[in-house]
Amino acid sequence: MQRKIPMRQCVGCRTMRPKSELLRIVRSPEGEVTFDPTGKKAGRGAYICKNPDCLKKAIKSRGLSRAFEAEIPDEVFGILSSGMEAIK
Repeated sequence: MQRKIPMRQCVGCRTMRPKSELLRIVRSPEGEVTFDPTGKKAGRGAYICKNPDCLKKAIKSRGLSRAFEAEIPDEVFGILSSGMEAIK
């Protein structure tokens, strides 16, 4: 019997992909928004493709703000984009 592959939707391009192909961004209970490379940090998670264009789309469409049900400051987007470049 074959194992089921967990699928998640990118908040930028809105495509379904296997969870292992996406980056997890988490909003902690304290309100801090960061990358979660382990996928196990506590808090509300959202997934995004490893493509920087998807992050730009998520910022423009306010996809991350909707996913986290909170307003995200602009400086956090700068940290996320520099973090995404480091992960690549």
